[in-house]
Amino acid sequence: MKKHFGLLSQYAIGVLFGWGLIISGMSNPQKVLGFLDLAGNWDPSLMFVMLGAVLVGLGGFYVVSKRTEAFFGGALHIPTRRDITKPLIVGSLIFGAGWGIAGFCPGPALVALGAGHLKALVFVAAMLVGMEICERFFSAHKKVSSQV
Repeated sequence: MKKHFGLLSQYAIGVLFGWGLIISGMSNPQKVLGFLDLAGNWDPSLMFVMLGAVLVGLGGFYVVSKRTEAFFGGALHIPTRRDITKPLIVGSLIFGAGWGIAGFCPGPALVALGAGHLKALVFVAAMLVGMEICERFFSAHKKVSSQV
């Protein structure tokens, strides 16, 4: 019963997240590109969306930091690494460039894909190909590193 409630709550949270993306305009690439266009006709409205998301995230991290297990049982897996590495910087630059070119990041792209937007289909397909290339690169890199 606990497991089913956990899955149901995860689904409900995902639906709520998707609605939030639609209502805020984050799934509309033109709105996102307007936010990123600092030198042109800048639309600052998404700054408030991001600020709200950061505040909710901080609250969530605070609550989780006081717990020893997940809400529906099981271990909590909280990242402990805080170092800034070259892959983190390169990945951040690629993420930002993709966001600036397409007007999508992964969550809003999936929402737009669900709404049937062709541009989102192209973005999600490219994202999945990029994830596979990255996985293969790092798998090959780990094999070479372990053989040295």
